[in-house]
Amino acid sequence: MRIGLIAEGGYPYVSGDARLWCDRLVRGLDRHEFDIYALSRSERQEDEGWVPLPAQVSRVRTAPMWSADDDGVVYGRRARRRFAEHYGELADVLCAGGGSGADEASGEASATEADRFGSALYGLAELARDEGGLVGALRSEAAVRALEHACRSRGALRTAREARVPDLLAVAAHLERALRPLSLDWYEDDGLGAVDLCHATSGGSAALPGLLAHHFYGVPLLLTEYGVRLRTHYLAAPDSSSAVRSLLAAFHGALAAETYARAALVTPGNGHARRWQERCGADRAKLRTVYPGMDASRFAEVGESAACADPDSLVWVGRVEPAKDLVSLLHAFAEVRKEEPKTRLRIVGTPAGPEGAAYLGHCRALAAQLFPDEAEGPHRVGDNPVSFEEIGAPDIPNLAAAYASGAVTVLSSVVEGFPIGLVEAMFCGRATVSTDVGAVVEVIGGTGLVVPPRNPRALAEACVALLRDPERRERLGAAARARALELFTVEQNVAAFHGIYLEVVSRTPVRRVVLDDTGEPLPFAVPAEAHVPGRWTERPARPTPRNGPPRPPGTPVRATAMPTPEGAR
Repeated sequence: MRIGLIAEGGYPYVSGDARLWCDRLVRGLDRHEFDIYALSRSERQEDEGWVPLPAQVSRVRTAPMWSADDDGVVYGRRARRRFAEHYGELADVLCAGGGSGADEASGEASATEADRFGSALYGLAELARDEGGLVGALRSEAAVRALEHACRSRGALRTAREARVPDLLAVAAHLERALRPLSLDWYEDDGLGAVDLCHATSGGSAALPGLLAHHFYGVPLLLTEYGVRLRTHYLAAPDSSSAVRSLLAAFHGALAAETYARAALVTPGNGHARRWQERCGADRAKLRTVYPGMDASRFAEVGESAACADPDSLVWVGRVEPAKDLVSLLHAFAEVRKEEPKTRLRIVGTPAGPEGAAYLGHCRALAAQLFPDEAEGPHRVGDNPVSFEEIGAPDIPNLAAAYASGAVTVLSSVVEGFPIGLVEAMFCGRATVSTDVGAVVEVIGGTGLVVPPRNPRALAEACVALLRDPERRERLGAAARARALELFTVEQNVAAFHGIYLEVVSRTPVRRVVLDDTGEPLPFAVPAEAHVPGRWTERPARPTPRNGPPRPPGTPVRATAMPTPEGAR
């Protein structure tokens, strides 16, 4: 089948979110054909280029989400009236609290608001398709006036009525960025209208192209969320006014509810994300949990040997940032040292941006304060109880070596989605101590110790318990590795999506009907083998028939837009 894979800020670019997951999915499903529709997040990301693409990728179409030049479209009177009608209805829904199913007062009123939101959204999309773009209109004074009118209306929420001019300008600017996909030229017969299935790799604005393909052409939509985008928006912009937060929360809540309602299936990456989706209106019958697929081969040697470089060491691996709560880990380690004086702590990771660099400096200073008699000299294992290291150091040549350098792997986060580092430690056969955040309990499944977050004493007690019991560490490590190999490998992820693709397409009516010269449907004009890589996809030279009429139009197998490299067969 032909898959339209929609990605934001990741694949096929060299850097970005979900890049490795998408690449492994496309390469694993080599019997399908993929069209990549990518929304980039920065100019730097575009300048870095793409990863090498496999032969089953027919074409790639990109669009920037980080900028949008004024398209120069000047609306006439009728188009301006259409824009005012649809944008005004959208603003009314947001000021009334949105149409998501997350409200306490659900039922007919909530369903009506959701219908109004969808009507306004698709009305704007149809206007962009007819007139050539929405950028100028979304940035216009008319958009701000529509928001102001909605905020002052009788049915507006109290927080919306409190909005001032700076708040309205901020909301209008955010909506313009979020609605940029409506103005793309992807919604054509030879674009997203030609695919058998749209697979959006995240929610929010990235799902808009899939929604429009479903609206214009009836293409089924599959939505994958490894981190619920709506939750991210709830946690973002804490310094904004209550009016801005309320209006943007209503918009993203309504967009999430619309996406969940129109999607044929929704695949959360874990139970934590699934619960958020259900809370935001997703139908439980449409949900299929598919864990992220990770490459277990690079951890195989360490996992099979189960040896560790230092049985008296604790290891933390990850990106250094405040959410990882290394401060609590350092205080916990001070308690561990009182019980087990020989224990060392290896913190292996790089800072995440300027904030992470400042946090790393704070943690270094705290380590020196907690262990004043041992803080002098270079930070090397053997000289100090706490070491700060990076991958690529002599003792830590790669990620697997980082996990193998200690007896127990520790995760101390206060915020976590799907804990990738924890799964990597499980692949390595490590015993783990983790905080109960995000999907940690679901991932660990009883093969490690879990303690409350921000509780150094509980963290220390769990670490001491494992340091003193090597047999228990071995049992937990073996169980953890077996669980990870069963649930979190690339192979299980690819197999799950292969079955889901077939399930969605098998329930979707045939949309593309080719007619013959008399106007009658032409059976088998769009054969399934058109999407199978190999000699079937090569366009043969059309021979001159010796007998009978020429072949009807539409019968040749469609060739892919990108040539198949040598050796791909």
